[in-house]
Amino acid sequence: MKISVENSFITDDSNECEQGAYFVQTTANAKFAEAAVKKGAKIITLEECKKLLKIDENLKIVGITGTNGKTTTAAAIYETLRNLGKKCGLSGTRGAFIEGEQIDDKALTTSAILKTLSYLKVASEQGCEYFVMEVSSHAIAQKRIESLKFALKIFTNLTQDHLDYHKSMEEYARVKSSFFDDESVKLINIDDGGVKFNPKNAYTYAIKKPASFAPIVYGLKDGIDAVIKTPNGDVEIDSSLQGEFNLYNLIAALGAVCLLERPEAAALSKAISKFKGVSGRMEVVSTDPLVIVDFAHTPDGIEKVLNSLRHLNLIAVFGAGGDRDRTKRPKMGAIAQKYARICIVTSDNPRSEEPESIIDEICAGMSQNENLIRNANRKEAIALAISKLEPGWALVILGKGDEPYQEIKGVKHPFSDKEVVLEILSR
Repeated sequence: MKISVENSFITDDSNECEQGAYFVQTTANAKFAEAAVKKGAKIITLEECKKLLKIDENLKIVGITGTNGKTTTAAAIYETLRNLGKKCGLSGTRGAFIEGEQIDDKALTTSAILKTLSYLKVASEQGCEYFVMEVSSHAIAQKRIESLKFALKIFTNLTQDHLDYHKSMEEYARVKSSFFDDESVKLINIDDGGVKFNPKNAYTYAIKKPASFAPIVYGLKDGIDAVIKTPNGDVEIDSSLQGEFNLYNLIAALGAVCLLERPEAAALSKAISKFKGVSGRMEVVSTDPLVIVDFAHTPDGIEKVLNSLRHLNLIAVFGAGGDRDRTKRPKMGAIAQKYARICIVTSDNPRSEEPESIIDEICAGMSQNENLIRNANRKEAIALAISKLEPGWALVILGKGDEPYQEIKGVKHPFSDKEVVLEILSR
């Protein structure tokens, strides 16, 4: 990509270089530096790049990593800080936002470093005090966050995902743990225990164990009501979000804001309780019938969502992404069948794989009975599920959340679970 600076531009792509351009050298592109020089570009470091872009050295960056919960936790921190009157930016799976305005579309969870620096440039220009970002394991392994200085690092949880890339849970955990081996301020979910971390400047949060931030009392009926113990006193949460996993997300967000700002308890309670959740994460698309859309696409993610709704008769529609960890597929099927009365297995983003082959692997972990239905056409699967809803039942559509496309054979076709549901119900 290119970023304009006075009388020139900065790029991380040697193909874009020309006389007078700046080529920012990173771990990922270092082997192309010679080619950039031959085209007349000047090589600069990431620190020199930050100075050219006039990125505010006092901008506090918050990084969140973990298998599940990154997007909701990041959004909750961003919204809570803004509700407290702080200027803030955000980047992650949903795109990039500065002070409520979207400045970039959905893409990678964590962008290439130059793109992230472009977000920090805008945040600096708009006077932001904070920038909250999701940090993926791929980004840590590929050094896409090199040169960033984090004011706070947060760990949510570690469960099976991305084994197509990391090859083993041990390697996945090692990569995540490497994010927390320095002396920066950290906030760690110790109920999970999935990562090792440097104890210096480390704070903890939990529901089941004693921690720096933990509930004294909580209820999960019709939302989340909790009183959270913090080093600065007790803080109440009264939230419309559903499920124990969202209580974890809210405690992480509350803990983060406490560590960053130390606001009064009443102000923090009001600010965090205003957060209404994230599109495509436990999103209620319809109340009559009850239809919920969620991004869950791992065994643990599916279990957390369905377990939080176990008091309802559930129909689950889900698939699994192609060209990704295949070992999780039968586990996803088994967990869905544990909680749902009817399971309809369909396509997610099949990518280069055959949808029926993915469905075969999901169904291998399930009991073959009349309550297990296969239909590779996602729109038909959703319509079928809606037709089977009985009074008092709920439909949960998993895997894609608010994604606006379905990726098939290298092409992203327009597709939104939410829009499909609303279209079917409007008939």
